Amino acid sequence: MAKRTLALTLGIALAVAGLVAAFEPIRGHAETSGGGALKGAADFASIADAKARSKAIFAEASRVLTHPRCINCHPATRSPTQGEDMHPHVPLMIAADSSMGPAGLACSTCHGAENRAIVGSRLKSIPGNAHWQLAPESMAWQGLSVGEICQQVKDTERNGNRSHADLIKHMGEDHLVGWAWHPGEGRSAPPGSQAEFAALIAAWVETGAECPD
Repeated sequence: MAKRTLALTLGIALAVAGLVAAFEPIRGHAETSGGGALKGAADFASIADAKARSKAIFAEASRVLTHPRCINCHPATRSPTQGEDMHPHVPLMIAADSSMGPAGLACSTCHGAENRAIVGSRLKSIPGNAHWQLAPESMAWQGLSVGEICQQVKDTERNGNRSHADLIKHMGEDHLVGWAWHPGEGRSAPPGSQAEFAALIAAWVETGAECPD
């Protein structure tokens, strides 16, 4: 019985790994690297009105927030998406209340503490991070406008009870947020760097944390 159980467990694990590794060739979709530049707060100094400047700064920061590396883990439902085109995760995952996946098929089944290369697949690597998990349901961003995401980000009832200072620290120091700029071979990174992104969030806060319309 023990041998049969072990064989079944190994079979499931191999099947899951096979689905993940084979997914990109089936889709025919190859991701690319490179995130481009991100404007700094100084680039908005010419906007005299503080509210307008604040809105413009957040709009620039939203280039990170709405990038696939971030928004795939902030889906409209409790199922993550993946890839540049934000297609449904394969295998299908339901985060449930824990944000860590269902019992028996947690995120850590495939996602380790760091990115792992895949030989012979267009996917090239499986992303990994020690804190890998889906964002809480209150932080769903997919389908929202930049203004709606902004309102959600600064709402303590929907952002994990984070103050403005907490937001700056989270965006600038959180390990999983930082993963977005080191997503593993075969995936694009958001523009700029984590430090530049956090500096924009700080400038947005300093100008009143106004949200685009």
